[in-house]
Amino acid sequence: MATLDIRTIAFPDAELMGNVDARIPDHQHPDLRFVVWSAERRDPSISAESIDAIVLPYLNPGPTAALLDGLPELKLVQLQSTGYDVVADRLDSVKVATASGVHAAATAELAIALVLASLRGIDDAARDMVSRNWNHQRRRSLADRRVLLVGVGGIGQEIAKRLLPFDVELTRVGTRSRTDDLGRVHGTDELPSLLRHAEVVIVITPLTDETHHLVDRDFLAQLPDNALVVNVARGQVVDTDALVDELQTGRLHAALDVVDPEPLPPTHPLWGTPNTLLTPHVGGDTTGFTPRIEALLAEQMLRIQNGQPLLNLVEE
Repeated sequence: MATLDIRTIAFPDAELMGNVDARIPDHQHPDLRFVVWSAERRDPSISAESIDAIVLPYLNPGPTAALLDGLPELKLVQLQSTGYDVVADRLDSVKVATASGVHAAATAELAIALVLASLRGIDDAARDMVSRNWNHQRRRSLADRRVLLVGVGGIGQEIAKRLLPFDVELTRVGTRSRTDDLGRVHGTDELPSLLRHAEVVIVITPLTDETHHLVDRDFLAQLPDNALVVNVARGQVVDTDALVDELQTGRLHAALDVVDPEPLPPTHPLWGTPNTLLTPHVGGDTTGFTPRIEALLAEQMLRIQNGQPLLNLVEE
């Protein structure tokens, strides 16, 4: 990759800018200028024409992404998320780098937590506790379950590693059939023959044209009764209307950290569906996020300064 001529890098806020700067050894980025510029915090003294690279906000990056057309010299967009769907339409005009790896451990933790909480009825127990209701029931174990993991990227690999000690029968699905360090990966074309056997489906794919509504009515209809659908990817990977229809019958279960639309409006029917556990898109937002994203950004700044290959560039 040709070296990018970057001199001015915009950060979404002063705190992140200062913490990243503090991680870089003195005098290691003399040719770079760090500024604060985002939809929420635009310093009027900063010329849009001077910004060569920008770090988008972690939460709600959309408003700042919508302003990128006003940065005529922009060469690099650095995300603080693993997904890049918010700037997918810009891949042909600027370089896009993700925060791949930063969220892997935390999102994998939540995926396992959602599976366990749903199977073991932890959400029901929490509600029973409020009403002081001792409600003993036999619940499903994660052990011996047939788990279908759709997505084998960095987060998918972390989920797989955490699943194996639970004595599950794990089947993994990627874009194409292949073998990796963890064994066989099935292609998405094999999903019809795999879904009918899946007791737990965990979805952790990027949101692309190919994965939009991957989990549609046909996908859900092929799952056996009482199957659990866990989504820690992006809300639009699942057809929400189709999922609501299935959940309202009580046939399937769902544990969702991401939904479409998001945030979920108070009147949305998904709130009232049975067998459903919702968390408000907190998969990667843990105490581990701040030190990991700061370390990644500091390394990226040094690579820009030194003309080295950048980390996590999205390939078209």
